[in-house]
Amino acid sequence: MLQRIRDNSQSFVSKIIIGLIIGVFALFGAESIVGGFFGGNSVATVNGEEITEQELNNSVQNLMANLGGQVADMDDEMLRQIALEQLIEDRLLMQAADDAGLRISDQSLDRQILQSPQFQLDGRFDRDMAVRTMASQGFTPATYRQALAERMIVSQLANAYASSGFVTDAELEQVAELLAQRRDFRFVSVAPGTRTLGEPISDEEIRAYYDNNSDRFMREEQVAVDYVLLDRADIFAEREVDQDRVRAQYEQERDAATSSVERRASHILLEVGQAVSEEQAMATAEDLLERIRAGEDFAELAAEFSDDPASGADGGDIGYTDGTVFPDAMENALRELEVGEVSEPVRSEFGVHLMKLTEYEAQDFPPFEELAERIERDLVSSEVQREYFARMEDLANLAFENFDLEPVAEEMGLEIRTTPFFGRGGGSDGITSQSAVYNTAFSDDVLVDELNSDIIELDDERALVMHLNEYRPAELRPLEEVRAEIAALLRSERERQLARELGERILAALRAGEPVEELLAENELEWREYEEVSRQDPRVNPEVLRSAFAMQPADDDAVQYRGGSLQNGAFVVIELQRVETGSLADLSEDELRQFRAQLQEQGGRRTFEALLQSRREQATIR
Repeated sequence: MLQRIRDNSQSFVSKIIIGLIIGVFALFGAESIVGGFFGGNSVATVNGEEITEQELNNSVQNLMANLGGQVADMDDEMLRQIALEQLIEDRLLMQAADDAGLRISDQSLDRQILQSPQFQLDGRFDRDMAVRTMASQGFTPATYRQALAERMIVSQLANAYASSGFVTDAELEQVAELLAQRRDFRFVSVAPGTRTLGEPISDEEIRAYYDNNSDRFMREEQVAVDYVLLDRADIFAEREVDQDRVRAQYEQERDAATSSVERRASHILLEVGQAVSEEQAMATAEDLLERIRAGEDFAELAAEFSDDPASGADGGDIGYTDGTVFPDAMENALRELEVGEVSEPVRSEFGVHLMKLTEYEAQDFPPFEELAERIERDLVSSEVQREYFARMEDLANLAFENFDLEPVAEEMGLEIRTTPFFGRGGGSDGITSQSAVYNTAFSDDVLVDELNSDIIELDDERALVMHLNEYRPAELRPLEEVRAEIAALLRSERERQLARELGERILAALRAGEPVEELLAENELEWREYEEVSRQDPRVNPEVLRSAFAMQPADDDAVQYRGGSLQNGAFVVIELQRVETGSLADLSEDELRQFRAQLQEQGGRRTFEALLQSRREQATIR
């Protein structure tokens, strides 16, 4: 396929088409082409506001990334529908936020972007990484800021409703009556055992079970594939680095690091805008500086006066800098301060600041032996990366040009390996557990046409090409192969049935008021007794505990009985003796706080869901 594209791209017609595309890009920019496909293609409107095909595609990509391996169980149309529903909800919530007058300041957006870990290298914001990451998500810096602003506004709206929930003491008392309830009960467990050990399982029974449950003994269709693996680690192993280069790079990094320092700063920000002029902000800053010098606490003044609420709540703390994190004016001011000193008012694009230096620490640098291996890898990393991609392209071309892996392996110097047999759901480990591998193995190209696969990237470090080795169709396993398995199943069912019959005899006798001690003794069974049991008591089997607390106490406080099978096949008979209603007094302060928070959160969530439902019912959605 790659070669065919190359060949066709040399034709005269193709060159004309490519020339036209280049001309359009040059005259009108990339958006003239991309916009032609996506720009005006509306997939829905919410109260007249459009949702474009491009937005939907981006939403689908984000949804697929969040779902990960679960995507394989969903078709494309379902993914699009889920993504579209999410976009519609986002539009409705944004419109509600707009009606409520919610806004996000540019400073808050800047702070969120600067502090986002996905845009940082070694704990510091990196502009190039930010732009690349935004682009990989389908955003430009401008559209990312807009999307981030919308997310933050919707989050504000959700938090506002979530925090609006409240709970009364009467509601808490009702919850406590149930959750803090205590029960006295006992139970006897009749487990499957060896009651049928002397009874043979006949051939007729095994044959009948085999015939009536043949679908349980089908061997799924399976394949084993040959593959060649390209591993970037192998290319690293081929490279040797001059140790003089490693030493020189170490010394360069050491000199750069030891010459820098980390400073921790706090600030009081006074924003400048329509309401406050720069002169007024500077005057306020001068007044605050005088108060600080007179002995007032910087942290308290930051909490009271700073227009940066996030840092103000933390005494004005804005973290560490190596001299490149903050605007130049702020960095210059910090360089002039000793620990504990406060600067003169400083002007930046964010407003007027009072800067305080709170910590000052020179960087320690590890010895050469600790960093030599990392530096060596860094020196060859870009070279290996280029070689890896070049070999990937060669591998893809060779796989396409040949009908098996022998010439591919010989040309690339790779070993042909063979997987164990695996089904359409993949294998238990190794490469066969990856969806890209088992889906490709059962594709028509590999399974039906027996061609080499396209190149499959397992991760950032490894890629492979596969070829069918052997195919096993689905088939019924022979009776002799599963005879012992069926016998074990039938014996297990008999044991469960006998346990259930004995348990029901005990339960019936108890309900009839008859003594059961002799019956219990005959079967080596005994009561297990518990008092003052709570719903989370770790002493009791969780299934038994749930069943005991599901029993309705009698109006006259009479003993109640209940029986049922557990997942392990045991039959349990429970005797409920006493129920003590809970109260708020039975809850600790932590439990009370937890229950109140849960009820408030549930109430707030219901209110938020009601808002969304109301907006949806009133909206015009096409």
